[in-house]
Parts: sequence; C-alpha cells; structure tokens
Amino acid sequence: MTRSSIATILLSLGLAGAVSAATAADANGDGVLTIDEVQAVMPDITAESFNAMDLNADGALDAAEVQAAQDAGLMPA
Repeated sequence: MTRSSIATILLSLGLAGAVSAATAADANGDGVLTIDEVQAVMPDITAESFNAMDLNADGALDAAEVQAAQDAGLMPA
C-alpha cells in the first residue's frame, strides 16, 4: 500500500490528523513508520512505547496502528 493510498483511506474515514502525523514522520514515503522515523520527529517515544503501538509486531506502524496510538494518547495527532 502506498503513502497516497493510506492518506486517501484515512481521509475518507475522516482521520486527517493521522494523515498529517504519519506523513510528517514517514521519511522514506513507504506508508509505514519505523521506530527510527517516529523517534526522529517524536524523540520521547521509547522502544517500549513503540512496541506497544505496533499491534501486529511487524516492526512498523501502519495507518491503523497510528490511529489507534493517537486514540489511546500514545502518539500526538
């Protein structure tokens, strides 16, 4: 899934805040956020908190995981 398709899906769901946060952090534009990308813009995020946000434990946050982390207050919108 590309970055633009994730943005389109999120916008269609009314989740513009997740789009802007994810887009700003997604340095390589692959549509997911690694811990390095997240920590580059949110240095207070620890490996432990990143792993808590990574619901499927694949080492990256997809759009749904970003939204869930924002809803839980673990990541700013």
